[in-house]
Amino acid sequence: MTNDDIVSDYTNYDYKKIFWEDGDREYEDKADRLAISRLLPAKAGVFVDVAGGYGRLADEYLNRGYTKVVVFDYSATLLEQAKELRGDAVTTVQGDIYDLPFEAGSVDALMMIRATHHFADIQKVSDQLAKILSPQGTAVIEVANKRTVVKMARYLLRKSDVNPFSYDTVTLKDLNDKGFFNYSPKYIEDVFHKSGFVIDKVLSVSNLRSGFLKKILPVKVRLAIESPLQFVFAPLRFGPSTYYRLKKK
Repeated sequence: MTNDDIVSDYTNYDYKKIFWEDGDREYEDKADRLAISRLLPAKAGVFVDVAGGYGRLADEYLNRGYTKVVVFDYSATLLEQAKELRGDAVTTVQGDIYDLPFEAGSVDALMMIRATHHFADIQKVSDQLAKILSPQGTAVIEVANKRTVVKMARYLLRKSDVNPFSYDTVTLKDLNDKGFFNYSPKYIEDVFHKSGFVIDKVLSVSNLRSGFLKKILPVKVRLAIESPLQFVFAPLRFGPSTYYRLKKK
């Protein structure tokens, strides 16, 4: 992997403190956890948290019946934090998302949360995930959705030139002047199908991710509303995060 392939390298960025602890993202964190708890299998052999960073979400899978748990990430710094926080409960592996260091068919279940927006070649990443999964293995993948109600409203009101209705992937400016990729639901689902995945279940997540709602509604209230909306809005692919549970053919 070349430096041009890395959209955001978190090696020298304190992701845990800056983004999560100081970023007022309790609602987003708990919405993620709610979705994951609904999608991960109860039991598995080898489980990999792909792009798992410092193991933020490890509480959601360490209490399940998994024989071995691996946290994989590009950043050695984040993996050191994962080891400090989780100890021998996890094995950490550093490497290249475009050439995953796992044998074909050796992983029974995996998840990849808040990572797809970093990858310039999402088809190659999806192919890699399918390759390492065992037959009938489960993948839980979160995708940055470009067809949200906010993006649709901004486009229709001519406040943005990003067309949320198109098939094309869009790049939103962010860290390091690179950008974060947002995907059309149709596009990303075509990617999954090309990799040999079957979509088993979909959830719409972080449906109330709004600066305005953050000011007027406590986290507990937003989460109480979020819980049923993850199912209700799923067919619409409504939220800024779309969660997929995929099965390998």
